[in-house]
Amino acid sequence: MARKKRKVPQRKCVVTNEMKPKKELIRIVRTKEGDVFVDPTGKRNGRGAYVSNDPAVIEKAEKTGILSRQLNAEIEPSIYEELKRFVEGNADEG
Repeated sequence: MARKKRKVPQRKCVVTNEMKPKKELIRIVRTKEGDVFVDPTGKRNGRGAYVSNDPAVIEKAEKTGILSRQLNAEIEPSIYEELKRFVEGNADEG
């Protein structure tokens, strides 16, 4: 009996507008209190926005300010630093 393949959850990158498997994206969350942080687990409560796991995309997100528009919050430079470190860390694993 063939097992049914599980559906891979897709999310849209707010920078490129591409649909990708959730695992290939990084979630940034704004809580009700207005705190913004990187959510590697993808499970924290709050308003989430996804960006591709790609340094060029994160660079573009920082330049265009799209995350602050998506999350309706001020994005600290430290968030972008954390995203870049996260992407570089993931790139090494391949």
